[in-house]
Amino acid sequence: MTNIPETGRTPRVQIRLVVIQILVLSLLGTLGGRLWYLQIREGDAYAKEASGNHVQQVVQPAVRGSILDARGVPLADNETRLVVSASRTDLLKMKDDGKAVLTKLAGVLGMTPKEVMDKVRLCDAKTPQPCWNGSPYQPIPVTDEATPKQALQIRERAEDFPGITAEPEAVRRYPSPGEANTAQVLGYLSPVTDEEIQQAQNTDSPYLRSDQVGRSGLERQYDKELRGKAGVTRYEVDNLGRVIGKAEADPAQPGDNLVTSVDARVQRVAEYELQKAMKDARKEFDRNTGRNYKADSGAVVVMESKTGRVVAMASNPNYDPNAWVGGISAKDYNRLTGKTSNYPLLNRAIQGQSAPGSIFKVIPTAAAINAGHSFNGPYQCSSSYSIGGQVFKNFESKGYGPISLGRALEVSCDTVFYRLSHEEWKKDGGNKPKKHPNDWFYKTAHQFGLGKETGIDLPNEVTGRVPDRQWKQDYWKANKDAWCKTGKKNGDYAQRIAYENCLEGNRMRAGDSVNYSIGQGDTLVTPIQMATIYSAISNGGTLWNPSVGKAVVSADGKHTMPIKPKSHGKLPMTQKTRDKIDEALAGVATRGTAAWRFDGWPQDKIPMHAKTGTAEVYGKQTTSWFATYTKDYTVVMTISQGGTGSGASGPAVRNIYNALYGVQKDGAIDAKKALLPTPQKDLPKVEADGTIAVPKVPVYPLPEEQASEQPPVEAAGQQQTAATVPSPEAGNRDTRRRRRRRRTGRCRGLV
Repeated sequence: MTNIPETGRTPRVQIRLVVIQILVLSLLGTLGGRLWYLQIREGDAYAKEASGNHVQQVVQPAVRGSILDARGVPLADNETRLVVSASRTDLLKMKDDGKAVLTKLAGVLGMTPKEVMDKVRLCDAKTPQPCWNGSPYQPIPVTDEATPKQALQIRERAEDFPGITAEPEAVRRYPSPGEANTAQVLGYLSPVTDEEIQQAQNTDSPYLRSDQVGRSGLERQYDKELRGKAGVTRYEVDNLGRVIGKAEADPAQPGDNLVTSVDARVQRVAEYELQKAMKDARKEFDRNTGRNYKADSGAVVVMESKTGRVVAMASNPNYDPNAWVGGISAKDYNRLTGKTSNYPLLNRAIQGQSAPGSIFKVIPTAAAINAGHSFNGPYQCSSSYSIGGQVFKNFESKGYGPISLGRALEVSCDTVFYRLSHEEWKKDGGNKPKKHPNDWFYKTAHQFGLGKETGIDLPNEVTGRVPDRQWKQDYWKANKDAWCKTGKKNGDYAQRIAYENCLEGNRMRAGDSVNYSIGQGDTLVTPIQMATIYSAISNGGTLWNPSVGKAVVSADGKHTMPIKPKSHGKLPMTQKTRDKIDEALAGVATRGTAAWRFDGWPQDKIPMHAKTGTAEVYGKQTTSWFATYTKDYTVVMTISQGGTGSGASGPAVRNIYNALYGVQKDGAIDAKKALLPTPQKDLPKVEADGTIAVPKVPVYPLPEEQASEQPPVEAAGQQQTAATVPSPEAGNRDTRRRRRRRRTGRCRGLV
């Protein structure tokens, strides 16, 4: 046997071992370096990312604060409802993703399986409503209208309904105390959108996906204060979404309560009287059009004269804000936004604009005095006034001879204001205006606050319009091409107007000025603007920003933030002029155009001031306006296509004052029946536990013989908390003077 020496193999083996060792060490070094990179250098970043991936939030919505009237009566609050919810996390653990459980649940709730399954699916760009827009890790509401019997079925057979809960929860409610609707003032809620979440990310009040936010009215204006802060519980979950532990929790903080200056009792009176006035107007025959008045919409504002606080604000047509609670149906949405219902979502007190008619005349009165004319005159009140062969007739073609401006306001003499405005137009250069015309009548209107917002604490207020030279120029530029295209020199009325406007629509013509002087033509105002002006005349000249919010009170009542009235200026007149206008407006109520509506009023105890207005609108029936005030309150009402000011709106305004002061049919004052003889000053008291003593709110109107026995809508002594409140039993349940002035409309602008 031959012996083979091993000396030749040993170096090769050693080399291989060294190579292997080097490879192993290299791999270990690489792994170590990678571990160092991941855990040390980038450790914080990956730890944060991993935490985000495995911590999910469950949101407990905050109880929204209540909106209260001036005495503490809830206008918007929350009620406890039985809410049935489904845990999507639990359902997805089942083999069929919970379809069997949801089908069984549908049978109990009286819904179809598809309706239930649609409720618990997640929203995305392709998924239509209904769907869930909140966190998939929190219970998803299926219904907030479960009966106690349905809730018991679910809770007693919990083994048949895994992942399903039936619990009492706070849900928004608009109780309409005493049948005071207040819909357009309150507004409504709807789910937050992705865009809103993005916009609010870096603010001090970010949105969560489960939030309901205000969409109009006070709900929107004071959304931040009312919303509170939602509670957030964070859960640790694995990569399959299963909960493996609880991280931390932030408790929910209830929203603050908003105390308003609205009085639910006066609000109900205003709503009732406005609606009744519109119904009565529809029974009256309009000789101008040969049919009854349409009276298709209207508004009324009741305001504290000395502060600008809104005591009542009604708009008609109105709607039930409860329709939005829990999500609005397509049918209800179409009804609220459709033309056939005349857009009830509009708050016509701040968004309805029309020509003001003769209630505007206090402005040209002040303008004439500012321009150097005497208040005492005399000024010729003839039955008509001619400009370039065109005749402008007076109210009922009456003439009163030489009179003062005060008497012109009392009898609403148009021709006095025609003459004054025409004279000022000629002083400013007429058809060849000066480089810097005085434009007293237009400048004074701006100083009265017209053509801009009043600053009321409600969203979407409109500005109205003062048709001055700048507006005419801008309007002409925007419409010139259309006018030139459709205008005809010898066409019909509209075509002739378009033809004239095409040629010189930017010129301030004599007809424009005289039309403007009596609140006609292109002038547009809102009821809140006119209420602000008349309250300023009442209080001595201060133009207050109208306000609805009076104070923000914390849920426990410990902290109160008053909302103080703010002023945006003074009336452009001396105290002497104000006093003379004030005296003239008192004359309107006692011996002028409104005297027949205030017959028997206790003028010696509660001096009444008024101005009537009947505005002509091309293509429509006349708009009724009635502006009034006492030392305490200002009431302005308007009815679109309702007829004359004193005829259509007069009785309703008188009845509102009767209710405020307790004035009886014979003119006597019954203090016991007065709803609010002086404005409310004190704030309602919120107890430490959130309860508020709810005063009685009777339903209006009350039969005379039953007024003292009528049970209140809400029982006396009931208490309510911010989260749980009792349900009230009340649900959302004349000779005529006419204007015979020729309807010349914008044709007057042809001269």
